[in-house]
Amino acid sequence: MLRVLLIILSVVAIADAELCKPDAQNAFKVRLSIKRALGDNAYAWDANEEYLFKAMVAFAMRRYSSKSTTQISNVLLCNVTDRVSFWFVVTDSSKNVTTVPGSDVEAAIRMNRDRINNAFLLSDKTLQFLKITSTLAPPVEPSTPVWLIVFGVVLCLIVAGIVFLIVAGIQQHKKKNKESTERENLEEKGEVTVAVENGIPCETLDLKAGHINGVFAADDERFTSL
Repeated sequence: MLRVLLIILSVVAIADAELCKPDAQNAFKVRLSIKRALGDNAYAWDANEEYLFKAMVAFAMRRYSSKSTTQISNVLLCNVTDRVSFWFVVTDSSKNVTTVPGSDVEAAIRMNRDRINNAFLLSDKTLQFLKITSTLAPPVEPSTPVWLIVFGVVLCLIVAGIVFLIVAGIQQHKKKNKESTERENLEEKGEVTVAVENGIPCETLDLKAGHINGVFAADDERFTSL
């Protein structure tokens, strides 16, 4: 009985080796750069990490096709290197002697690429499926629509212009009131300074004392005295 069991295990191992090998049909190579991505926080790649990878691939296959019954045992890894690279295939769960078409595996990986990356704390650049193109990240949309930003800028300019006009008007009004007050004060004191007209400065008129015209003063002196 033990001999039969060993024979069965040997046959299974040989079959797995034939299914999973470099450049085999429907096989994919994976390369991880854990040290480059995480630096001092890098973790060691061991049997536990391999188990997690198999589980994530099985998850991706089941999520890609609702009819899929892929198990962790259906994901085979081979040619694992110390620099963390390996090949993997996904076997057909119904037959277990053939592999799932590479197109289905690729579609499942692309569909769940972010989930796989997050499981290993890596990105498309540090967890590479060499024969599977990276999925393009969706374009980043601004939280605020562009038209709203433009509207806000225009509105701010309009408000700033209105405030400037109001402030300028208030200052001009204050200036006029100040000039009017100064003129009234001069009139109350009886002195009015006449502005310069035609380039000729006018004299300061004392309203209280009056101003004597020299021409008439001379006539009065000449004709008044007898």
